[in-house]
Amino acid sequence: MKNLTSVILETGDDGRARIVERPVDLPGGHEQLRLSDIQPTRGMQWRESPVGYHSAVHCSGEPQWVFILSGQMEIGLPGGERRVFSAGEHFFSNDTLPEGATFDSEVHGHWSRQVGELPLVTLFIKALPS
Repeated sequence: MKNLTSVILETGDDGRARIVERPVDLPGGHEQLRLSDIQPTRGMQWRESPVGYHSAVHCSGEPQWVFILSGQMEIGLPGGERRVFSAGEHFFSNDTLPEGATFDSEVHGHWSRQVGELPLVTLFIKALPS
């Protein structure tokens, strides 16, 4: 069975956003049905972005899981790294502005855009502060 991984958009020690992958811990269940621990959440929010949508560079306002339900979303970082997420994929958006920092779009955050011919439909699940 393929190991489950989560993509994390986070702020590094240098204040810059980065994309990393981490394995998902699945301690529960049994050989044919592995389960993670239940993770508390604050709520959820649906979003639909039309064809052509493109955001400005911004930081995540709060930690949240982003699940792509249909269409495609591209995330871009100020350093030039980009990644496209398609329906069925997810990532944890946690590239918040470092405490005491003044936002600089050349250093902090990310942009997102709808890619392809289908509107982008996403589900945001708001994480509790850690």
